[in-house]
Amino acid sequence: MDTHVFDVAVVGAGPTGATLALALAQAGMDVVIVDARDPAAAKRRDGRNFAIVTGSWHLLGSIGVTDNLSKISQPLHGLQAVDGGSHWFGRPSALFSQSDLDGADPDETLGQMVPAQALQAALDEAMSEAAHLTHLAPALFDDLTQVPGAVSLHLRDGRSINTRLLVGADGMNSPVREALGIGVEGRDYGKSVFTADVTLAQPHDGIARQIFMPEGPFATLPLTGQRANLAWYMKRGAAEALAEMPIDQVEAELNAKFAAFSGVMKIDGNIGSYPLILQLANAMIGPRAALVGDAARRVNPLAGQGLNQGFRDVAALIEELSNAARTGLDVGSAPVLGRYSQARRFEATSTALAMDGIDRLFSNDHTLTKPIRTLGLLAAGKIGPLRRLLARKASAAEDGVPDRMKGW
Repeated sequence: MDTHVFDVAVVGAGPTGATLALALAQAGMDVVIVDARDPAAAKRRDGRNFAIVTGSWHLLGSIGVTDNLSKISQPLHGLQAVDGGSHWFGRPSALFSQSDLDGADPDETLGQMVPAQALQAALDEAMSEAAHLTHLAPALFDDLTQVPGAVSLHLRDGRSINTRLLVGADGMNSPVREALGIGVEGRDYGKSVFTADVTLAQPHDGIARQIFMPEGPFATLPLTGQRANLAWYMKRGAAEALAEMPIDQVEAELNAKFAAFSGVMKIDGNIGSYPLILQLANAMIGPRAALVGDAARRVNPLAGQGLNQGFRDVAALIEELSNAARTGLDVGSAPVLGRYSQARRFEATSTALAMDGIDRLFSNDHTLTKPIRTLGLLAAGKIGPLRRLLARKASAAEDGVPDRMKGW
């Protein structure tokens, strides 16, 4: 049996897992990543686009993958939120712009819109060139056992790997989380999100726009050219049905409902849907193990916080593990993991619940909630310090974020 003990084993090679593995390997740690994808198989087309906020972009820059991505990404210059419910005096709204990143580089944007397939390709290329990184693919995690001073991962093909720290970056239905016995809580919204890439009849100027309708939000996220990625919250079944309709009928539905808000739209890319679910793991750590990204939580994707919360996990874990390695501590020890959990659990849970609360508050046309929504949007739009605070928080540019997210 192989007695080699890795410093860190990462299960899952999506954006969060690959970013973590690369950063730790580049810092000189002995890292192995367990990747379920078969390198010999044809690449599956991924038509998604990610809103990568400023702090997350800095994190990706720290591992050297943003130079090429910047050539194909769309800078986010602003974010507009509009209350689309019925009001006596028009629709209240708030606009956050890159100038609200108070004290930052004046050329700093709120983030970048990046094609998911391009991001993964950049991470894959970096992993193929990284020293100190063992990439196992295809490989499937099966189970684990605790051994003295380490944890042993058992793969589906019979191989075993010993590591001082196991990180589950393996998604919402995380086998690592299940093997650790960590339960989850949450709720099914009974909704799904219809998504598509569209060409707009008018320039978007790099502004992400979101209107809150009584049945749920509708958002247009700017892409390169005069294109946008849209997300429409609909009842479960309706989004799935719309995604199966002929293109001309989809365009007719979109424009009948939202042309007054976004201008006329024409489908220009993939169409799809996914269920809207809130899921929070009961713990972010276990014995010699930690969870990041969707393995730790699945949140309402308002303001693009899903993947970006995963990147916050990664940056916090990198900081704790780097500090431990620098001082000669065991990276899988309880004190080290306890500091990671302390750094992330409250903030991540509060953000998830805030997104849930905003969805509940705005996704209705109740008379009692309208004054609260109006006051909230007016305050965010008119009170400079509040607007700047919210912009910096949403962009992971506030004080106290890990160094990897500061762009130093």
